[in-house]
Amino acid sequence: MQPQTNILLSRDQWADLSSAHLAEVQKWTNPCRARRGSHQKHPVFDFLFTYYPFSLGRLEQWHPGLGIALEVYGKIPQQLQGRHYKQSDTVIELAPETLTEKEVFRLKHIHNLLVLTQHRPANFSCYGMHEWAMVYQGDRQGDIRHRETASLRLPQHEVDHLVETRPICCSHFDAVRFFAKEALPFNKLDPTLDTRADFEQPGCLHSNMDLYKWASKCMPWLSSDLLWRCFQLALKARELDMRASAYDLQSYGYSPIPIETPEGRQEYEKQQRHISELAIPLRQEIIDCLADLLKLKSSY
Repeated sequence: MQPQTNILLSRDQWADLSSAHLAEVQKWTNPCRARRGSHQKHPVFDFLFTYYPFSLGRLEQWHPGLGIALEVYGKIPQQLQGRHYKQSDTVIELAPETLTEKEVFRLKHIHNLLVLTQHRPANFSCYGMHEWAMVYQGDRQGDIRHRETASLRLPQHEVDHLVETRPICCSHFDAVRFFAKEALPFNKLDPTLDTRADFEQPGCLHSNMDLYKWASKCMPWLSSDLLWRCFQLALKARELDMRASAYDLQSYGYSPIPIETPEGRQEYEKQQRHISELAIPLRQEIIDCLADLLKLKSSY
């Protein structure tokens, strides 16, 4: 939902939206809780609930987003009583004037990063090699990510050979920082935390997956509808990420995308491009909402 003004939702309208949101989100959060309770892990789904610092409970909470006023009636949910909301006798709505300088700085940083990413040329030549670089020489290091839930689908020496012979051009800092140390010299790029904004680009699978992270860091100013759509995109990206990895996920119902073959690389790029296309309007919604929010804040 695009940021708008002067929209008033009746108590029944926003109560229905809140209930529908909870019911949909719990299709994913409740199974995660059940896995945690039985000490089980899922190599695809659980990543979204562990790597990204946004709790299951917060994902289940419903927020209307900037510019949407809610009719006050009966008991107000706890999340709508936070310090960023203001309430009168008749309505409750978000209050941009409550933003602190630190929060404004963070939101400006996110806005700038997303704008730069949105307008940079897309690169579709990485073929998911970042996941392979993370398990390079894993038998020597004794530290293979996800080894508790999945084994490698190829012998270690074949994984290592692919890393050593295929071009690696990973532009995403949060992927590169998990490379095996010995694999770092193979990457043609050198993104760092400080230079992240210089490298992020809209073809990157992880940049598009991270729209969920950036949306979560902008809550409650974005609508929960937008946050949830970003989550769904992150799920698609994560599935592609792991299907194209060196892991064997067939026991979880995922057939591999063998990027060690020309056919596999072609399929990966096809799906990577599709995810990039889906990410463009979502990224723009976040950009537009943050621009509106920051403009409103500056007017106080």
